[in-house]
Amino acid sequence: MSGQQKFSLSVQGMSCASCVGRVERGLAAVEGLEDVGVNLATESAQFTATADKITAAVAKLDDLGYPARTQTVTLTIQSMSCASCVGRVDKALQAVPGVLSASVNLAAETATIVFAEGATTVQELVKASTDAGYPASLADAGTSQDRSERKAEEARELARKMAIAAAFALPVFLIEMGGHLIPAFHHLIAVTIGQQMSWILQFVLTSVVLFGPGRSFYLKGLPALLKGAPDMNSLVAVGTGAAYLYSVVATFLPDLVPAEVRAVYFEAAAVIVVLILLGRFLEARAKGRTGAAIQSLLGLQVKSARVLRDEEMVEVPIETLAIGDIVVVRPGERLAVDGEVVEGFSHVDESMITGEPVPVAKSAGSAVTGGTVNGTGGLQFKATRVGADTTLSQIIRMVEEAQGAKLPIQGLVDRITLWFVPAVMAVAVATVLVWLTFGPDPALTLALVAGVSVLIIACPCAMGLATPTSIMVGTGRAAEMGVLFRKGDALQQLADVDIVALDKTGTVTEGRPELTDLVLADGFERSFVLSRIAAVEARSEHPVAEAIVRAAGKEGVERFAVSEFNSITGHGVSAIVNGQQVLVGADRLMKREGIATDALVDEEVRLATRGRTALYAAIDGRIAAVVGVADPVKPSSRAAIAALHELGLKVAMITGDKRETAEAIAAETGIDIVIAGVLPDGKVDALTELKGDEGRIAFVGDGINDAPALAHADVGIAIGTGTDVAIESADVVLMSGDLRGVVNAYEVSRRTMRNIKENLFWAFAYNTALIPVAAGALYPAFGLLLSPVLAAGAMALSSVFVLTNALRLRRIAPVMDEARSRVAFTPSAEAAPAE
Repeated sequence: MSGQQKFSLSVQGMSCASCVGRVERGLAAVEGLEDVGVNLATESAQFTATADKITAAVAKLDDLGYPARTQTVTLTIQSMSCASCVGRVDKALQAVPGVLSASVNLAAETATIVFAEGATTVQELVKASTDAGYPASLADAGTSQDRSERKAEEARELARKMAIAAAFALPVFLIEMGGHLIPAFHHLIAVTIGQQMSWILQFVLTSVVLFGPGRSFYLKGLPALLKGAPDMNSLVAVGTGAAYLYSVVATFLPDLVPAEVRAVYFEAAAVIVVLILLGRFLEARAKGRTGAAIQSLLGLQVKSARVLRDEEMVEVPIETLAIGDIVVVRPGERLAVDGEVVEGFSHVDESMITGEPVPVAKSAGSAVTGGTVNGTGGLQFKATRVGADTTLSQIIRMVEEAQGAKLPIQGLVDRITLWFVPAVMAVAVATVLVWLTFGPDPALTLALVAGVSVLIIACPCAMGLATPTSIMVGTGRAAEMGVLFRKGDALQQLADVDIVALDKTGTVTEGRPELTDLVLADGFERSFVLSRIAAVEARSEHPVAEAIVRAAGKEGVERFAVSEFNSITGHGVSAIVNGQQVLVGADRLMKREGIATDALVDEEVRLATRGRTALYAAIDGRIAAVVGVADPVKPSSRAAIAALHELGLKVAMITGDKRETAEAIAAETGIDIVIAGVLPDGKVDALTELKGDEGRIAFVGDGINDAPALAHADVGIAIGTGTDVAIESADVVLMSGDLRGVVNAYEVSRRTMRNIKENLFWAFAYNTALIPVAAGALYPAFGLLLSPVLAAGAMALSSVFVLTNALRLRRIAPVMDEARSRVAFTPSAEAAPAE
């Protein structure tokens, strides 16, 4: 079959000959794959097929459980000027065999490509984009910095070109338009240099403008037109070229043009170039500002650090730091990398990482984060993460990935803009033909004006910039507020959720329970019971167990050895302590063991209704006590939940606690829906139930035990620790560590999507409304025909409007801050831990 090639894919997970057999049989079953061979030593699969079958092969490997290795690269793309350019780069990259997805971003001037290893190379991807007319290069780690500098240089170059063009276009505009507007000026030109010399002078000046500062439109636009892939440059080149050539003919070959329509439009061609250069200059400046958040994050990275080497302090470049190095930080300095304090005491300002304004006390054993600012004390810390593994590097990487993402809403825009420019050129041709056929005299002049106006006004720059600029600014501002969108589409999905489901422990509450009550059965003493249950719980890793052990330590009770320890999932624990059988757990454990709890049932209910986690303790088969443990509600939770209600969202809580305990916390914090008694593996089922009842759902958890639920929800939001942000299951990571971040994340999402819709409405409405006006729809009724100069100004204005509107997102203020959450939350007396 023609078009078939030999391909090789890198395959993961093969460990034996049977794996090879399964992969080989599976690929051989895919229609279109021939000569399949699988090699265990090289971990690869070879086959002959057409390029369009690679995606099917990759999908089959995923189904078999032996996924193909993929690689993700980011290319810097040059010469993109409008949404049509984006579509052509995307089409060229998608056509490369082995490319699984490509996301092209006009605002960031990048393309992020996922491809199957072995099927293609980065060099092939670069060549594909370059051959399509858009030179590409591999983006390196300094891309953000390079891009900012590049946009600044581009803005300076455009300003220079615009100034030159304006200097030569201004006399042309004054000579021609002055003569039309002021009869005396027209007479002055006629009696001095004459009309013909005036036209020749305009020809010379306009030629300088078009073939000097404006030549890039022709060098890029005409080849694209000849390839059958016209872009914005093509529209400008054809529009200004038509006006220029018509004027040249009228000037030097006047007999070819009827006397009644003999006129020149040099001023239109020259001024159009000036206005478009002005628009691109303003775009370049605005694009540079869209990456301000990344620039500020990059500015947090220090260049060098002082480390102890052989008991001497030396200053070294940050690139040479290694894990285990002891870094010395003086007062007021920025920390170089992540680490753990080994000596000293200070307060560190972590606001640039977590969004929290209050400095955090740091002493020996405390974790510190690179990029934060030391206070008045001195610190020495051991480096635990360096280079690309630091929290700051992870944050920068996450923000860059989110900024380069393509939202679902962008798909429609891309499909429209890919054929938009050819459609505009067809409309322009039709406009000229209609004017020549049905237009009044001078029909040729009117046809030229209308055709050029259609070409110029319809450039789809605003369409291409509408979505990516808002994404860049919105995700960047979110990062400054301590909200990291790990996946770009989460930015759109979060704005559409109907209900926010919260894990209780560590999310609504502090995640550090404290022993609040120990109610004894008749015949038992506090120290006797506490010493034995603490001995058992010391072997457990549950947070409730830690609370009991801490309380026993504070009271100084006797310590005992433990044997035959057994943890019973979902029920409790048991062990032999000092020769006695001790059970600690929920009422279902006591019921299972046949131990009567009647004597303490009322106490257990009372504790539960007060928001305590109530556990029974039994010694030698006899009920001994009911234990009350409270996990204090975070001070910000109540205010955050109220803020979510104000935003129109319902709030649910999923917990393994008994319903009475959960209802007490829900009443204290204002939670709407409670799902209690859920075992660790039941959260996914609980979310499925909520989805069916309430609609789209966001789940908020700590990202450790909640990975399945985070992945199952429409949007998974992980509350980070400020130092560990690589939470793979989540779509959104909150650095602040509490629910205020959820409110801010939703607000950023909602505002960004509203901004995108405003931009798209403006971009599409502008073209929909003004193309007919440019074509002359108002001429029959009102005698109005849009000037090409005004069309150029309107086109430039539309792009600048979209960029300026997107930049408004930089002013998003946190819905919740430290002050509001503290004022809004007043712990109830009932919820306070008992003394």
